[in-house]
Amino acid sequence: MKVTVVGAGAVGATCADNIARKEICQELVLLDIKEGLAEGKAQDMMQTAALLGFDTRIVGSTNDYSKTAGSNVVVITSGIPRKPGMTREELIGTNAGIVKTVCDNILKHSPEAILIIVSNPMDTMTQLAMQVTRLPKNRIIGMGGALDSARFKYQLSQKLGCSPADLNAVVVGGHGDTTMIPLIRHATWNSTPVTRYLSIHEQEQIVADTMVGGATLTKLIGTSAWYAPGAATTALVESILRDEKKLITCSVSLHGEYGQQDICLGVPVIIGKDGWERIVDFELNEAEQALFSKSADAVRSMNEVLKSA
Repeated sequence: MKVTVVGAGAVGATCADNIARKEICQELVLLDIKEGLAEGKAQDMMQTAALLGFDTRIVGSTNDYSKTAGSNVVVITSGIPRKPGMTREELIGTNAGIVKTVCDNILKHSPEAILIIVSNPMDTMTQLAMQVTRLPKNRIIGMGGALDSARFKYQLSQKLGCSPADLNAVVVGGHGDTTMIPLIRHATWNSTPVTRYLSIHEQEQIVADTMVGGATLTKLIGTSAWYAPGAATTALVESILRDEKKLITCSVSLHGEYGQQDICLGVPVIIGKDGWERIVDFELNEAEQALFSKSADAVRSMNEVLKSA
């Protein structure tokens, strides 16, 4: 098995490191546009192999897509973060151009690859990948919901004083501070509803803290997070290549599911060897469905910018 990670920044490099350590694939290619960056990080990771005991072969490449040929899964993290004074339209326009170029070059060499989109704004970039590649919808996956759900479990575990591994909790909707929907009514602690142990105020606080999870980290460390995004992406790659059939929230193309059409948005899906294999209906109540529809409207508004990108 072969995996390519496009973008050797903090998230891409962390993802590559996690994949290598877990020996999910035999060969991993790390590609970046900056001269020497991917080669240097690949060599640095390879020098840990003797210490950590993994046999994954890591190759770095400066914009040489021929080295990515035959990849089963491609992770796209490339793009720029939003800078002070930059409008949403400017960010989308710049990153749309980058994602288009990456998709085109990747598919020339790996036409059967499954694409995992991490670049921001993630739901919009997933929609763009659907449009420009015209791949079967199951082969385009936006990562955001996997990360948001992990952050939701973290917040729950802190309040409950339990292991995050004992929790089942998902976030649906858009991957953004105002568009994500932590489904606390559906969250369980070893099959028991977490709402049994939390006051209404505590539940509301957990939901609010989850929604600003990314912004909180940016404020604390001065830049976007990378450990959890890298781990969330790795979980998707692993579920695909090991055909684990895990239920993970991802941004995927909806055609009637959850009441939405022709949009990529975060919903629970089964992830296996063919990409996302089916959408799981969590049967939202009226209030949750209203929030989901509002989230879809916000993402559609952002997607409108793609028409001029």
